[in-house]
Amino acid sequence: MGKSPFFDTYSTVRLNVMQVLNTPLADVKLIQPQRFGDNRGWFAEVFNQSTFSAAGFPQQFVQDNQSFSVKGVLRGLHYQLEHAQGKLVRVLSGHIWDVAVDLRLNSPDFGKWAGFHLKRQSPDDDLQLLWIPEGFAHGFLVLSETAEVLYKTTNLYYPAGERSILWKDPTLNITWPLDALDGILPSISSKDAGGALFSAADLPPSLNYR
Repeated sequence: MGKSPFFDTYSTVRLNVMQVLNTPLADVKLIQPQRFGDNRGWFAEVFNQSTFSAAGFPQQFVQDNQSFSVKGVLRGLHYQLEHAQGKLVRVLSGHIWDVAVDLRLNSPDFGKWAGFHLKRQSPDDDLQLLWIPEGFAHGFLVLSETAEVLYKTTNLYYPAGERSILWKDPTLNITWPLDALDGILPSISSKDAGGALFSAADLPPSLNYR
């Protein structure tokens, strides 16, 4: 299973109120909503059902999750069986390195991962959301002093189907930017520390890919 290098350039699809940027994983997308501002501040349409539908994204999200974490916290790699969740991820404050891993057995990207620097944007920067489809594992590492992450999901939390792959799995060989922690060791929950190896993980049933 190959490693996916971090990247700075993306091919782009421009819609009237947002841009959709391709990534090394075919179905994972970066979304940049258009921001309208003046000297008083700015406004952005972060989610619009019809716009998302026109771009080929899900029109319905059923749950919003928000987390607050301190520097060095590493969450993941999480996914669900039976009730797989697509996730629309946005950083409200701070800076994280976000990872998606394709677990879909019938996908040409099966076993590949990509990492993304997501952070609270300055008034002059584009807003960024990360779309991770159903059938992917997801995790992130907090690089700033604190970070707040908000993500919408296409399915409800399903405890019986919750699974985790070990963040430092040797087969996936994810190159987490641990050097950015200035000597702090990653802080990992006991549940995530006991995550399965990729080679032994319960994988979700085959899902269609675009």
